[in-house]
Amino acid sequence: MSMNNKQRWMGGVVLLGGSTLLAALLFKGAHEIKENQVQEGVKPASQVSTSKTSAPAKIEEMQSLQPVTVDIETEKRLLEEQKRTREKVIADQEEKTQKYLAQQQLAEAAAAKKAAQEYAQINARRAKEQAAVNMPPDATTTDSSTQPRVDEKKQALEAKQKADLEKKAEAKKQAELKEKERKNQALEDEKKEKERKRQALESEKKAEQELKKKADREQAKKEHEEKLKAQTQKQEVKQKDKDPVETDTKHKIEQSHMQTQNELDHKKKADADKAREIMKDDSSNKKWMVQVALAGNQANADAIIAKLKAKGYKTTTSPTSKGIRIMVGPSKNKDHADTLRKKIQTDDSLNMPSAWVIDWVPLEER
Repeated sequence: MSMNNKQRWMGGVVLLGGSTLLAALLFKGAHEIKENQVQEGVKPASQVSTSKTSAPAKIEEMQSLQPVTVDIETEKRLLEEQKRTREKVIADQEEKTQKYLAQQQLAEAAAAKKAAQEYAQINARRAKEQAAVNMPPDATTTDSSTQPRVDEKKQALEAKQKADLEKKAEAKKQAELKEKERKNQALEDEKKEKERKRQALESEKKAEQELKKKADREQAKKEHEEKLKAQTQKQEVKQKDKDPVETDTKHKIEQSHMQTQNELDHKKKADADKAREIMKDDSSNKKWMVQVALAGNQANADAIIAKLKAKGYKTTTSPTSKGIRIMVGPSKNKDHADTLRKKIQTDDSLNMPSAWVIDWVPLEER
């Protein structure tokens, strides 16, 4: 039974009880009025008879009185008293009736107020349940048999929302961890690249200094030889006039010495060219690679490699402590590797904006 039907039944019961009580009071008042009228009709007759019977006995004592006049006045006085009594009873009954009606109105007002409060509570609970289970207003009921189902749906919805929130938080946490690992790896690679560049600059500076020192030594040696040659030529000019035979011998010795010196210079030049070739070969053996990703497992690495191979890139993998390094290359020089990096970064289908160039050395050659 719904709350509205309960309220209607309660109102009907209250009205029925009030009507019954009002009818009883009215019936009782009418009965009392009737009894008073009956008593009034009997009492004057008895009083008249009494006055009539007592009048002869007391004629001598009441010679100065007029019995008829006295009886009429008494009758009037009695009638007035009965009238006042009846009016008082009627006034009391009307007062009681007014009190009862006031009490009934108060009871009805209290019942209506209570019913309004209960109806407001029911509507508030219904609206809350509708908002919780996301159901239209017509589909909601206040029947006690459907309340457990609504509570179960609400609990299931809350549990699902909680699970979704936990899942989103976990996914966000995993994404943050991966991003942090990627940044750490990028910083580590950047540090290694800076260190490699610094070492390369130091090696180049050292090589330049060695070459400069060697050139300075050769220049000093050449100047010293030219000075000796000039001094020898002066001495030859001086000795030419003195001893032609000795001059010729010295000339031959100087020629032989110059030939030996030329051979030594040629040999030194060949050694320097050879050293340059060796340095050139060493620099050409460098493996310039473009690192495109750091996969957490082999399945992810295989997926990335398949995308790169579909675009025609040659890939190389290298396991690390933080994952599997995926690289494209090798390139013949750093400029070529940098061009390849830009090409990979601008390819939206690959989605690899964090590619960078590294000087990679395989484990077997380290």
